[in-house]
Amino acid sequence: MDIFLKAVPAFFTGILTFLFGGWNALLAILVTLVVIDFITGMVASALHGKLRSHVGMLGIARKVFIFVMVTVAHLIDLLLSESGHQSSEAVMTMVIVFYSINEILSITENAGRIGLPIPQAVKNAVEILRNKKDRN
Repeated sequence: MDIFLKAVPAFFTGILTFLFGGWNALLAILVTLVVIDFITGMVASALHGKLRSHVGMLGIARKVFIFVMVTVAHLIDLLLSESGHQSSEAVMTMVIVFYSINEILSITENAGRIGLPIPQAVKNAVEILRNKKDRN
């Protein structure tokens, strides 16, 4: 049993390292934002009587594919690094930031759908992020 308790975390650490190059603050932020967006989207849909299982499943699939894209970006970084280019996770970082901004925009929209007033400072920050996202 002791070996099993040590093997399970080691297995998942190995998977995380392969898929994402390890765990870091950017990944933690993205995971947190994805979860918050999913929950706020569900609440907003429920409040408007639009909560549907097939829409929820589509939302989950989209969230999974965010992490597929992060994995692809990590693999691109590895390819660039192995072929002699300076990458240092630049592509993965850009992908994580892109999807994090997307999630922040969606969370803000969900808060509005729920009827929550959005502080002006948050509106200003979201507008800056939206403009940066549009330029990329």
